[in-house]
Amino acid sequence: MTGAGTWSLNESDYQRISEQLSALLRESNARCALLVDRTGQLLANAGEQLSFDPAAFASLTAADFSANDQLAKMIGEPEFASLFHQGEKESMYLADVARRVILVVLFDQRTTVGMVRLRVKQAVGDLAHLFEEMFGRAATPGVEQPQVGGPLAGADDEIDKLFGD
Repeated sequence: MTGAGTWSLNESDYQRISEQLSALLRESNARCALLVDRTGQLLANAGEQLSFDPAAFASLTAADFSANDQLAKMIGEPEFASLFHQGEKESMYLADVARRVILVVLFDQRTTVGMVRLRVKQAVGDLAHLFEEMFGRAATPGVEQPQVGGPLAGADDEIDKLFGD
């Protein structure tokens, strides 16, 4: 893995990320999806228009994820791969992508946390492959990284966890 700031997001990468976020929203019926890097920079967003300052939200998201990483270590876990915050009307699900980026999905009563969680797991796998390609290009320019697994890799395990064995 390359160090922070040694990779870049080109137009093709951004387009692929936007397609992944749009597919996630369609399949989960969530309102909005954002990608935030661990330093608090908003990389991309899709879905409904944001009614808040996206830069402040991205910064707070990174801080939230970082604080929860420390809480995980305190209880003996290396990290929390995902976080769920449930509100009265609005909720958000956050998931780690390639240990550098945070996927944030905002949703309401039109869907369930189970559906969001299932679709986020698939999207995280797809986005992780894309980011690993970008990191790989930064480490070895001109070398394309191989794709591993399919879009539904691990779906059976996730469905078993959601609905029992």
